[in-house]
Amino acid sequence: MKRRVVITGIGAVSPNGIGREQFWDATKRGVSGVRRITRFDASNHLVQVAGEVEGLDESAWVEPKDRPHVSRVVPLGATAAAEALVDAGVDWKSMNRDHLRGVGVIVGSGGGSQEFTEEQYRLYYAGLHKQCSVYTIPTSTIGTLSSEISMRFGFRGMSHIVSTGCTSSTDAIGYAYRNIQAGMLDTMLAGGVDAPISPLILRGFIVMRILTQSWNNSPEQASRPFSKDRDGFVLGEGAWFFVLEEMEHAKARGAHIYGEIAGYGSTCEAYHRVRLEECGEEPARTIGMAIEEAGVQPEAIDYISYHGTATELNDRIETRAMKLAFNGHAYKVAGSSLKSLIGHPQGACGAAGIASTLLAMRDGVVSPTLNLDNNDPECDLDYVPHTARKMGMEYALANCIAFGSKNSAIVLRNL
Repeated sequence: MKRRVVITGIGAVSPNGIGREQFWDATKRGVSGVRRITRFDASNHLVQVAGEVEGLDESAWVEPKDRPHVSRVVPLGATAAAEALVDAGVDWKSMNRDHLRGVGVIVGSGGGSQEFTEEQYRLYYAGLHKQCSVYTIPTSTIGTLSSEISMRFGFRGMSHIVSTGCTSSTDAIGYAYRNIQAGMLDTMLAGGVDAPISPLILRGFIVMRILTQSWNNSPEQASRPFSKDRDGFVLGEGAWFFVLEEMEHAKARGAHIYGEIAGYGSTCEAYHRVRLEECGEEPARTIGMAIEEAGVQPEAIDYISYHGTATELNDRIETRAMKLAFNGHAYKVAGSSLKSLIGHPQGACGAAGIASTLLAMRDGVVSPTLNLDNNDPECDLDYVPHTARKMGMEYALANCIAFGSKNSAIVLRNL
């Protein structure tokens, strides 16, 4: 039998709340974290709203003298990772070297230190060569992000980065799950972080015509998954991390268990850099793989954490994929899009959805999809519009779709 894997710690740094409980309280109440951009002057951009994290004490993880050499993803990720470890009762400060060797780190991030790299380019091309960081190369390299997290806690197990676009953190958690299943380690710190709110990145998405341009004066209404009047997603940032453990290992130390990772699936349509196949067959197959590994029928799924970006094609194709994966049950299973509250935190979005789903399982209430005033006729499933809903659940699905036609899904079980 494969070893069973459970989640014993959750940490969150979100546009609508710093800290697990603050994030969840705002999420279940439908409090949006989308606001006008403050990280730079966006007045000359067609898009001026984003899901920014405000009020984070970065100095807790980065000394002021080192801040010019460190990307924003590091304090975001370290803050969420520390909360997850404390929540799980993992006291890294008292561990000896052998125990530290027993904890691995896998981080999912779509862009890593993009905003840092962009700033180094700006300094260089402005003729300010001497102001460029001595760590321009290592900090800009996405692979060093997992090392930055490992170093702050001293963990000496594997330290890997997963960068598969918007599926990055779902895949990072899936890979951590696989490593524990295979007996490589008993404990893994896994999750996702991205901080893509910068002028060039914003401009790049604007050129692609996939960001909403209609709600600069009403930021909280900007992210509108599945709505007939949606016209693109809202850029977001944040970090969500988890402690994963082999079940018997967690039980032996008396850890609180939020839920079990029961199944994971990942595929690629091999179709296009950005677009998805409109048939929805590969996302449906990915969902089926995760459900099959969980050892249940599709009808056992009680709740879906939708990818739900609010782009025209994505919402329609994801809905189509659910109908293929669940048949008639697609109309009976409740689901919601967290992006309606926090924007799209790129590679961290899967971890965000998994965090909100586990907390929904704990409290017996699922978060709403905001701004769903008038459904797209082709998006006709139950997306829990406007307000949270009380309901119990045994199994839930967290779904993600990424550029490059990648698909990933995780099934969670409430124990």
